[in-house]
Amino acid sequence: MKVGVPREVTVEVAVRGYLDHLAVERGLAANTLASYRRDLRRYQDVLAGRGRTSLDEVTEEDVVSFLIGLREGDQEHPPLGAGSAARAVVAVRGLHRFALREGLTTADPARDVRPPTPPRRLPKAISVTDVERLLGATGPADSPLGIRDRALLEVLYGTGARISEAVGLAVDDIDLGDGVARLHGKGGRDRVVPIGRYAREALEAYLVRARPALFAGARGARGSGQGTARGSGHGAALFLNARGGRLSRQSAWSVLRAAAERAGLPAMSPHTLRHSFATHLLDGGADVRVVQELLGHASVTTTQVYTLVTVETLREVYVAAHPRALGTEERRTGTFRRSG
Repeated sequence: MKVGVPREVTVEVAVRGYLDHLAVERGLAANTLASYRRDLRRYQDVLAGRGRTSLDEVTEEDVVSFLIGLREGDQEHPPLGAGSAARAVVAVRGLHRFALREGLTTADPARDVRPPTPPRRLPKAISVTDVERLLGATGPADSPLGIRDRALLEVLYGTGARISEAVGLAVDDIDLGDGVARLHGKGGRDRVVPIGRYAREALEAYLVRARPALFAGARGARGSGQGTARGSGHGAALFLNARGGRLSRQSAWSVLRAAAERAGLPAMSPHTLRHSFATHLLDGGADVRVVQELLGHASVTTTQVYTLVTVETLREVYVAAHPRALGTEERRTGTFRRSG
């Protein structure tokens, strides 16, 4: 037994303690916690296969071997991409850092093992023209559900809200007079964002002509407790479903998918509108720090990925329009090559 460690701690005990820490003290979301549990169970199995049951027996070579195994796969697991492998390594690094901090071991064998860097994927955004096509395909403009769907998509694109933030809105979170909305973001961080004229008009139509009808038409909702249509702890829910209850994320996604299909656009996720919101703002000259605040990003680094999208747009316009952007042969044949 090593000096400073009162007893030998098994990998299993350390993993259990770390997962409890993540659930209770860090308050990780259920899905994230499930991913960590799955990754650490695989790590534990790999260590057991290498004869490591005690935490103090684990070496840096063991951690590196685990990472290699993730990337190469085995008979039971397909090879993981860089992003998934990085998530698993982050879980392992967190485990050993926690164990060292809690005095369960005297060393951190994962400290110098860096997770693989996933390839940078540019956010997918659609053009302003396609956004207008999408918003015009939300269903009958004279039906409560059609009016609701138009208001929902206008809010998603007009504020850059996450889908969870949009369906979590309460009626009291909207101030049409001042043209602002209070969004309840990740980590309990609220932010106030402006609502543009189109979204404001769509919300006004929804609140006057559609929401009362959806609420009043809820069969048995009051008896079942759904009649209050509560939001996410912030008051009466803004967006209601056909039964008068709060609209779910899945239903909101279905609204977007149906509108995209009617508009003849490719399938897209609610994040597509968020990406388009950010990209169009930057294309219009907005400062990246302002876009960061509007999106609710904790770090401007997260927002800066959108600047890569706009740089690509500028590059394409430059290559297509500038007389010195292309060589003589390329101009003659009309072939474009992206400038480096």
